[in-house]
Amino acid sequence: MQTKEIRLQRIQRLAHEIMYEINSQAEHKQSEDLNFVIDNLSRAIGELADPFGCYSLDYIEDKVEKSYFMLIKKI
Repeated sequence: MQTKEIRLQRIQRLAHEIMYEINSQAEHKQSEDLNFVIDNLSRAIGELADPFGCYSLDYIEDKVEKSYFMLIKKI
């Protein structure tokens, strides 16, 4: 099983790639796709921002991965 630090580094890398892709696209994809990506990332951030530090790394990974594949792998 991967350590928490490795999983968080992977999530961070995917998030940076998503940010880069969104900012570098001359023509943005359909609005629905971007809304899906933004919704998933917002949910992941909301989960991670729990002031008590109670969050599910599985949930955050799932949301960031879905965003990544929706935006980058469907190009």
